[in-house]
Amino acid sequence: MTNGVFSTPRPVPGRRVPTLAGAAVVVLALPVFIVGGFPLGGWALAAVLWAVGELFGVWLARIPTGADNLGKSGMVAVGTAFRGIGVMIALAAVTVANRSIGVSAVAVYALAYSLALGISLLEYFSSEKIG
Repeated sequence: MTNGVFSTPRPVPGRRVPTLAGAAVVVLALPVFIVGGFPLGGWALAAVLWAVGELFGVWLARIPTGADNLGKSGMVAVGTAFRGIGVMIALAAVTVANRSIGVSAVAVYALAYSLALGISLLEYFSSEKIG
């Protein structure tokens, strides 16, 4: 990697395309679950966690942040961390209670999250540098 790749400021990637791509994974997983005979409870859990997580992310994004507002920026960071931790705890608890539902929910959520993250990273690193 070149020096400065992570130290070069770039604009924050948009949320719309990654969110829609992740949602498309969740929606397209439904027919796979129906045809494949996988537990629909796992798909439903992943869909609910995805929707709630994205709504929480939208709420966090509406909190005004900036260099002059470091406290609110920290609040967004902590909220984002708790979002991820909350999803992991919910998925782990369901997996312990019912392995087939939990594993199927983890698979769908992980695919949706991975695609959304990949698109965000691609958008970030392909954008023009600030300054």
